[in-house]
Amino acid sequence: MPDKLLDFRSDTVTRPTPGMRKAMAEAAVGDDVFGEDPTVNRLQEQVAGLLGKEAALYVPSGTMGNQTCIKVHTLPGDEVICEKGAHVFNYETGGIAFLSGAQVHAVEGKRGAFGVAEIERAVRPDLYYMPKTRLICLENTHNRAGGTVYPLELIREISAFARKKNIRLHLDGARLWNASAATGITPMEYASYFDSVSVCLSKGLGAPVGSVIAGSTAFIAEARHYRKIFGGGMRQAGILAAAGLYALEHNTGRLAEDHEKASFLARELAQVKTFDIDLGSVQTNIIIIGAERTGRSPEEILAALRGKGVLLTLGNYMGLRAVTHLDVTMDEVKRAARIIRETMG
Repeated sequence: MPDKLLDFRSDTVTRPTPGMRKAMAEAAVGDDVFGEDPTVNRLQEQVAGLLGKEAALYVPSGTMGNQTCIKVHTLPGDEVICEKGAHVFNYETGGIAFLSGAQVHAVEGKRGAFGVAEIERAVRPDLYYMPKTRLICLENTHNRAGGTVYPLELIREISAFARKKNIRLHLDGARLWNASAATGITPMEYASYFDSVSVCLSKGLGAPVGSVIAGSTAFIAEARHYRKIFGGGMRQAGILAAAGLYALEHNTGRLAEDHEKASFLARELAQVKTFDIDLGSVQTNIIIIGAERTGRSPEEILAALRGKGVLLTLGNYMGLRAVTHLDVTMDEVKRAARIIRETMG
C-alpha cells in the first residue's frame, strides 16, 4: 500500500492547518454553558450575521444541529416532510423519531429537490386522526444526490407555501457554503427563506469540530435548552470555536477549487465504461458513482482501490461516493483518477 492514502471518503477528513491550530491555541475561553466563552459568542454572532438571523448557537455536530432544530419546531406525533434521500432521514440514526417523537413523510425528488406540487400532495388534511404536517426540511447542497444545489426559485416558492400553511421550514445547510460558492448566491439570501438553518464548519471549511444553528432569538433560546438535554453543552469550547472562525475567514473563498477538482475527477471517471455518473449532478464537491454494471460489489471495489491507496466510500445503492476537499491537491486528484481507471480496467 502506498505511504500516503488519497482520501476521498468525505470532506470531514480534513485536518486543521498550522494557522488554524495557532488560532485554537491562542483562543480566549470561558464557560459556554454559562454563555461566557467570548470566542464561542463571537462565532455565534458572526454566523448569525452571515445568515441574516437574530441569533445563533454553536453545537458539536451537524446531526445535533438538525435534530435540535427539528425538536424545537415539532411536537410528538407531528410529521416532517423531507426529500427521500435527505440526510435528516437517512444518516441521523432515526433521530427524528427517537428525539422528537415525530415521523417522516419522504418525498421523491429530482437531484435532491422537489417543489410545491410535491409538497402539496404530502401535506396532511386537517383531520383529527392524521398527523399534523409541522415542518419541511430542505437540504442544500444535497449530499446523497451528489452535492447538488437546491434551486433558489423552488426555495422561494416552498417558503411562500409554507408560510401560507403555517408550516415551519428548516434548512440543512451543512454544505451551504458550497452552494454559495457554486452559485454566487449569498448564504444570507438562502437563509432568508427559512425559520431555522444549520451550517457545518467541519466539512469543506476544514474545522475539526462543530456546526452552528441560527434563527430568531426566541428559537435559539429554546434550542439552547434542548442542546443541553441532548448533551451538547460544552465548557471552554472557544478552543474549537476559534477553528470555526478561522475557517470562515480563510476557507470559504477557496471552495470553488474543490468544485473544480470534483468536476475533473467526475469527467475522468465517466470514461470508465462500467461506471454510471450523472455529470449534471456534479455541481459542487461530491461525485456519486453508479457501479452496478461493473459486476462487482461496491465493497469489493472499495477494497481493491484501498489496496492501491485510494479511499472512497459507499454512495447510493450499488454505488460509490468521492468527495474533494482542501486536503487533496489537484495533482492528487489526477493521480487518483489514473489509479481508479487502471483498477477498473
